[in-house]
Amino acid sequence: MNAKTPGFNVIGQLAALRRYALSLVRNPDDAEDLVHDALVKAYERQGTFRTGANVRNWLMSILHNAHVDRLRQRRSMQRRHDGAAEIAETAIPANQDHSVRLTQLRNAFFTLPEEQRAALHLVAIEELSYQEAATALGIPVGTLMSRVARARERLRTFEQSGPSATVTHLRIVGGTGDDQQ
Repeated sequence: MNAKTPGFNVIGQLAALRRYALSLVRNPDDAEDLVHDALVKAYERQGTFRTGANVRNWLMSILHNAHVDRLRQRRSMQRRHDGAAEIAETAIPANQDHSVRLTQLRNAFFTLPEEQRAALHLVAIEELSYQEAATALGIPVGTLMSRVARARERLRTFEQSGPSATVTHLRIVGGTGDDQQ
């Protein structure tokens, strides 16, 4: 059915569609979006419109079904979010030692010499190939590989040294540590 058919006057129904959409969603912006979605669906399905049928009823039905579809989508999304929230609530956050250790490792990364840090960043974080990283830094691939290897070795040494090896600025205040509670 062609949209120019006399019985298929969609434009003449816009005011009624907007009023009905507004009564369903109670928000002017959401109502406009709903009308838009309904008109798109009507255009896509205009071949199902029977000549001589009431175009207003047909459009109202499409609008209503679009509204119901949106409600279902929201409920489904809400259930997924609720499920994710339940899982998140049962997840155990990283303990303080782990958080401190990650901060120390990050700081160790930033203490690497600039050329090692840049090479490791491009290969390990940006996931560039050795050739791409070498080209980006303007150095031979062998030099890049050497820098990455030295950077990884320094971080590995740091990681194997344990959490207490780099915490030299902390001290126990008040008490001997032998206190019993």
